Amino acid sequence: MTLPDLAGLVGVAAILGAYALLQLGKLAVRAPLYSLLNLVGSALILLSLVYAFNLPAAIIEGAWVLISLYGLGVALRERSASDRES
Repeated sequence: MTLPDLAGLVGVAAILGAYALLQLGKLAVRAPLYSLLNLVGSALILLSLVYAFNLPAAIIEGAWVLISLYGLGVALRERSASDRES
């Protein structure tokens, strides 16, 4: 197994782990950790795609990175607003 393959597998584990925790009620969709796990997972998969390129996979992982960045920003802003209200 190559290092890029390992990075991709860790990325897959991060995304699947986040989704499993969400479905089990252990993680909220608005929790920064949910978006962070998706962001890191997708970035690692994209890294692996540099070495074994696949256009459809690159497009979906790139979109996943952008969506995760947006979700992380929203979650952090909500947390910051909540902290200021306390």
